[in-house]
Amino acid sequence: MSDAQDWVRIEREFDAPIDLVWKMWTDPALFKRWYGPNGMSVPTAEMDVKIGGTRKVCMALQSPERSMEMWFTGVYKEVSAPDRLVYTESMCDADGTIIPPQAMGMPEGFPDITEVIIDLQDVGGKTRIVMVHVGVPEGTAGAGGWAQAFDKMAALAQSLFDAAQ
Repeated sequence: MSDAQDWVRIEREFDAPIDLVWKMWTDPALFKRWYGPNGMSVPTAEMDVKIGGTRKVCMALQSPERSMEMWFTGVYKEVSAPDRLVYTESMCDADGTIIPPQAMGMPEGFPDITEVIIDLQDVGGKTRIVMVHVGVPEGTAGAGGWAQAFDKMAALAQSLFDAAQ
């Protein structure tokens, strides 16, 4: 039995308005600009942001040593603009068919379906974000990827906010 929690929780404050941060989660063009760990691009982000709507995202790595794609699909469970977004996430193939996580090198016991919960709060014109990814344990590569993605998101939010001023 392990004492490790089976979720990653990230809390950050961005110097950008809540509507912009919401849009970064729900506009595919913006999402593609920040999502994923360093070195990964997002060539595909399909999002039908409504309760019961689906999402499909591809993260890609291109390097001289190798190329790799990871596909994810899910369903939106809660959509409450601009405060809360909840969706499921599963590994899938390019057609959106769910595949076992082990097919992509995840350890035995990694869940087929995880859940991402995003809560946003306006804090005097800035945005406080709390993201919990249930099923991705703290201290794993997935948790590290989220931390890197949030760094990219913060930089993009600041850039977009500054450009709008």
